Amino acid sequence: MIATSLLTLASFFLAASGQLSPTFSRTLSRDGRCIYSFTVASPHEEASCSEPGEALAAVRELQRDRAAQQRQLESLSDRLRLLEAKSQGESLSLSLSPAPGQQGDVRRLQMEKLDLLRRLESMKQENMQLRARQCPSAETLQDSHQGGRQSFSSLSSRQKTQPDQGAYNWSFENAGYQELKSEITEIPASRLIQRSNAGSPATTLHSSGCGMLEWVGEPVTFQKADNIAGKYGVWMKDPEPVPPYTRESIWRINTVGTDIRQLYEYHDLDQFMRGHPNKVYVLPEPVESTGSVIYRGSLYYQKRRSRTLLRYDMKTETILVRKDLPNAGYRGVYPYSWGGYTDIDFAVDELGLWVTYSTNQAQGAIVISKLNPNTLETQQTWTTSIRKRSVANSFMICGTLYTLNSYSNHNAIINFAYNTNTNSSKVLNIPFENRYRYNSMTDYNPAEKKILVWDNFNMVMYDIRLSKV
Repeated sequence: MIATSLLTLASFFLAASGQLSPTFSRTLSRDGRCIYSFTVASPHEEASCSEPGEALAAVRELQRDRAAQQRQLESLSDRLRLLEAKSQGESLSLSLSPAPGQQGDVRRLQMEKLDLLRRLESMKQENMQLRARQCPSAETLQDSHQGGRQSFSSLSSRQKTQPDQGAYNWSFENAGYQELKSEITEIPASRLIQRSNAGSPATTLHSSGCGMLEWVGEPVTFQKADNIAGKYGVWMKDPEPVPPYTRESIWRINTVGTDIRQLYEYHDLDQFMRGHPNKVYVLPEPVESTGSVIYRGSLYYQKRRSRTLLRYDMKTETILVRKDLPNAGYRGVYPYSWGGYTDIDFAVDELGLWVTYSTNQAQGAIVISKLNPNTLETQQTWTTSIRKRSVANSFMICGTLYTLNSYSNHNAIINFAYNTNTNSSKVLNIPFENRYRYNSMTDYNPAEKKILVWDNFNMVMYDIRLSKV
């Protein structure tokens, strides 16, 4: 009774003061207690967020100011280093302290540097507040209803993904740049789908006899690389092995370095988890990035610094086939958003061997080609309407391409599907956990119905569920 009286008095007071009408409810908890709820809508709720256009313009202005001040900070740092070096040189030669004027210059530059750092941090906080305050647009709400995802960050990111291709060249030595680029290029694929495809019914994606991907489980970690060479890599199983290999066999390539040639082989999962390979192959040609696969006893991979596809037979330890992929971009022209020279990516599913890439003719959109596994001849090609740089990774299931929207966000999503059997596309919103926040390889194993991932030194596996046909 006391609680009820207090809530009634509060309701009367707020109503009398001219605020919005409150609501009052009573529910029963599991242990038999009454729970009273009293809610008043904020009259300032709508005004607490910015309109998309206003927030977008404000953040762009902040980004320009931040870039200019970053350049100014770098210039000040250079001048400060020169003054300090000059002072130290004169001190050594004359055994005297720096001249008073030079000391004043050093102190002044140091103060300017600290002031710029504070201003940059303030801009960063303001940027974050603007992003948090942005109101959803009608288009955004419509996309959310369809299962897509759109945010202010993706709107501003779209503007950032248009510069010249050279800006996306990737370097192992600059991991911080890659993390920054993740935030810049992280664009939900749904925003790039042609409207004529976006409305395709899900049933059109089932004609191949396989179901659509519906769910991905939590990652299970099986191995962790023990040195920096294993930050990025690829681990593989053969869905259609030939003797002496089995479906239990596992292979691994660490891809950090300039001359990647070592392929590690393990008899089974137990040996893989203990980290003791039974054989190490030295490949005749170096490997480019994390796009390799094992299929029918052969390693398929891209030769470093080229668009050449290679088929390496593990039994004879020789390259059986070399084939250039016509017009394919390579060496950081059309990589995934995480970088890594991931321009060319092999995949295996229930229908065979595939390769995803892009070309100048496709204007950076993902191109899918079905390959003959014996000759590497292209059997058929599809051009999608999603830009390759806008997604973190992709894989094939039953002839359908699936894309991952982020490699560094813990709560990423599989956001797009393109069915090569029906030439139709579909926006998705399937949760996908990047547990270690740096997913550099995502592949599907059709024999086990599992997804294999290399995530920041860790080799992990995911269960999946496909819809019934």
